[in-house]
Amino acid sequence: MEPLLSPSNFVGIENVAHLCTGGEAPWLSAQASVYENFARCKSAGYAGRQKIYAEGESCRNKMGQLWHVDGQRVSFMPSAAEGMSWVARGVDWRAGDNIVTTSLEFPSVAYAWRDLRARGVEVRMVDHQDYIVEESDLIAAVDARTRIMAVSQVSFYSGQKLRIEHLTDGLKSRGTLLAVDSTHATGAVDVRADLCDICVSSAYKWLLGTHGVAPCYLSERAERQVASSSYGWRNLAVWPAQGAERFPDVDEQPMPERLEPGNPGMVSVLFLSRALDVLLGLGMERIEAHVLDLADEVAGGLEARGLRVISPQARDRRSGNTCFAVSDARALMHALAERQVHVWGEYGRVRVSGHIYNGMVDLERLWHALDVLDR
Repeated sequence: MEPLLSPSNFVGIENVAHLCTGGEAPWLSAQASVYENFARCKSAGYAGRQKIYAEGESCRNKMGQLWHVDGQRVSFMPSAAEGMSWVARGVDWRAGDNIVTTSLEFPSVAYAWRDLRARGVEVRMVDHQDYIVEESDLIAAVDARTRIMAVSQVSFYSGQKLRIEHLTDGLKSRGTLLAVDSTHATGAVDVRADLCDICVSSAYKWLLGTHGVAPCYLSERAERQVASSSYGWRNLAVWPAQGAERFPDVDEQPMPERLEPGNPGMVSVLFLSRALDVLLGLGMERIEAHVLDLADEVAGGLEARGLRVISPQARDRRSGNTCFAVSDARALMHALAERQVHVWGEYGRVRVSGHIYNGMVDLERLWHALDVLDR
């Protein structure tokens, strides 16, 4: 199995088995020219800013293509955490309402709702079963007062991929909004944002971008139900409607500006746009097949060495993250890094993440390092 894109296209991974995209992706060498272009535009006054924002609109449309939605329903938020928090702030909560999530969620998904308990809103955390969360258990936790189901499409901890279509089907005819953090899915496996009400993703992992921007899709239903909670020049109709003078009332802009009260981190948007060119050029069907093939190989190699894989066995529940239990995950992560193998280890498990720049050479380096450490 060869990489879909040579490691030589990235900075500093030619002689490294970079298997930690689930923590931080390597940097595309082509981003150097993106920054140079940004710098020229940044110094070019009004015309330069217009060029930067034109590229931002192109990036919006590319995200829409990747997510199977209209790009004009994708906003640029500063982080995935802010996407969940925006929903938490904007729902018209009533005492007795509830949110359904899981006990194995990423903190920014599990705890976006923590202040709501003081208002009589319950947070229902569905337990995992040996690190696997069943979609049927999530649906069973929903009742007539469930306003939000908030989940990650792919678990940061186990690598399990939730079958979002099952959740969408289970929530049909209910008033519950489905809020999905797709950070560990977008760029590795297919993400159907059109099946969600809110879909947000960090950009510095599988999307091959960097920190400072998080694309966020908002459905028309969610736009009607969730009120904005922060305002600025960009998401209010102040120009040209008001000119220089302010009035007591002002209209709110529709999507995509609605979630952008001020300037998005435009250099990060431009970096994301370049990364999307790479991902869309390869095609998500091809990328997902490669990522899952790598995951199958990783799981088999780990199990052959007597390590306990906690990721799902079924291919339709796998992702780019394959995780195994180990008592001192951080120590093993550091020991592997000393042998030029980068993985991510914490909380009693090590996560191995294969992406487009990985192939069997990387896995063989991992196997050799594990075997040496086991002696």
